[in-house]
Amino acid sequence: MDERGDARMDGRADGRWDAGDAGVLRLPSGRLIRGRGLRRPLDPTAPSPSYGVYLLGSRPPEVPWEHRWLHWPDFRLPKDRVDARAALAEVWERAVGERVEVACEGGRGRTGTALACLAVLDGVPAGEAVAYVRAGYDRRAVETPWQRRYVRRFG
Repeated sequence: MDERGDARMDGRADGRWDAGDAGVLRLPSGRLIRGRGLRRPLDPTAPSPSYGVYLLGSRPPEVPWEHRWLHWPDFRLPKDRVDARAALAEVWERAVGERVEVACEGGRGRTGTALACLAVLDGVPAGEAVAYVRAGYDRRAVETPWQRRYVRRFG
């Protein structure tokens, strides 16, 4: 809360996203994770994440919250798949009580792939995870055949 008692600037009092916030995907366990495209400016009235994982081909710009960079070129797969699995597992764990986000430039291909992998970690069958993310996040998420295959093999 800020000095006026306005919780919206910092998100919910419990430190999680609101399910109706833009880009927020609800996993079957109830965990809420925000996906977004870094190309679009962040709404200044939207709550900030407490932790972010940025899926980019080069280092992301600095942000005022804790974050991690995954080297993940556009339209491709993560350069280090072991590191990617560890980063996504951390996102999944932290989403229990924190506002976590995953983001790439456009917010669809890499972000959608990461969200689908998070859905697999949450119990969605690997063969259904892309459809789950397309239904709950963005109908064009997970853009390439190799990204879809990565999700199927993530399980």
